[in-house]
Amino acid sequence: MFIAPRVADEKDWLEGETGPWELIIGLEVHAQVASNAKLFSGAPTAFGAEPNTQVSLVDAGLPGMLPVVNEFCVEQAVRTGLGLNAKINKFSRFDRKNYFYVDLPQGYQISQFEHPVVGEGEIEITPEGGEPVTVGIERLHLEQDAGKSIHDLSPDETYVDLNRSGVALMEIVSKPDMRSAAEASAYVDALRQIVRALGTCDGDMEKGNLRADVNVSVRKPGGELGTRCEIKNVNSLRFIRQAIGYEARRHIEILEAGGEIDQETRLFDPNKGETRTMRSKEDAHDYRYFPDPDLLPLELSDDFIARIKADLPELPAARKARFMEQYGLPDYDAGVLTADKATGDYFEALASGRDAKIASNWMMGELFGRLNNDELGIDDSPVSADTLGGLIDRIADKTISGKIAKDVFAKMFAGEGTADAIIERDGLKQVTDMGAIEAMVDKVLADNPDQAEKAKENPKLLGFFVGQVMKQSQGKANPQAVNTLLRGKLGL
Repeated sequence: MFIAPRVADEKDWLEGETGPWELIIGLEVHAQVASNAKLFSGAPTAFGAEPNTQVSLVDAGLPGMLPVVNEFCVEQAVRTGLGLNAKINKFSRFDRKNYFYVDLPQGYQISQFEHPVVGEGEIEITPEGGEPVTVGIERLHLEQDAGKSIHDLSPDETYVDLNRSGVALMEIVSKPDMRSAAEASAYVDALRQIVRALGTCDGDMEKGNLRADVNVSVRKPGGELGTRCEIKNVNSLRFIRQAIGYEARRHIEILEAGGEIDQETRLFDPNKGETRTMRSKEDAHDYRYFPDPDLLPLELSDDFIARIKADLPELPAARKARFMEQYGLPDYDAGVLTADKATGDYFEALASGRDAKIASNWMMGELFGRLNNDELGIDDSPVSADTLGGLIDRIADKTISGKIAKDVFAKMFAGEGTADAIIERDGLKQVTDMGAIEAMVDKVLADNPDQAEKAKENPKLLGFFVGQVMKQSQGKANPQAVNTLLRGKLGL
């Protein structure tokens, strides 16, 4: 039996009654290809259409209808393979994967078995709080999606929606290189970032456009691989972690009680936080794969591959490294700001000619906070990078204080105009006249003589006076000037 080469760190071992166990995880991620047409027909792929309104005769499996390969979907698969540092196979072939289900009109799924379009590759991940891990990619193959069975519209009937039937999927199969739920979650997140950056999949897990089949087994540390179970169609990073945690414990309890693990396919119930049996696990021979007689093999030229490679964008890992080097950002900031292309583009526009760390702080603090509260994406932000930059400029030139800037930003987000317009309209310009500030400082000290004497012995009381001056100035006094004057007058 194959022995997985990597042994988990002890911190990732799971303790059972008989000692530690090691978790072995492999993932099959199904990523819907970003394409306006399906893999073998010209039917549209828009999300949310009325049931059975995006179905061609090919998708419906009507007799005599012949599939035609969508070249753009092949390009998207090759593009993804290149982004995964994977081998692009110049020869690949479509096969029929035979099984019966009501939402599979043809009675088979057109997929790739022995000859996938993309071969072995790898990506590097860094789980939260952990060290970098390299996860091997076994293959990436193209296949068509099935339709959707709907069971909750009637107690006696099942409805079938074929809108999804024939939609192009990339199945990205990892090697069993992950050793914790955190690593599996980080892997899917990294994969999602890559396909988004490449424009090959929108990565929207809520819509099911990226979902994972999670293969879980346990073994004694460094021992032979155990029997695995597959958890189908998990569509969130949180659910992936929960499903793995539950399934690992289930395996350990069965094995320590002297039982055996049945190789099977299971479903994760997010409401109960547990997995349950779906069906016994099929092997390849159960599907009776054979070459699809209606489709010629794909033969890719060097020029075809080179053209796609030349058009690849900067990938998230490379962009993160550049942000750290070029802008001096810490690892965390750079990771957040390169999580997707739109966020990275916004930051680069905002940071141009400005302090990058201040730009990062405003994005990750005020901007993201407002966007999350209103459930908006960066593309839908009512405050553009240029407009937010204008606010940061007014802080930098001391027109307003950082505290007032937050109030101005709230008004900008509400659509009240630019920073300059709001500052002018509301009379928010910072008081920098040292004479005016000194007069306010003198008044506050005169009004609080006892506190002033105590402050000379206890500098911590300085904050009280700063607050009083800022209150008197309605937040407009330059805080730095206030501090300097108070320290001088109190002899601190």
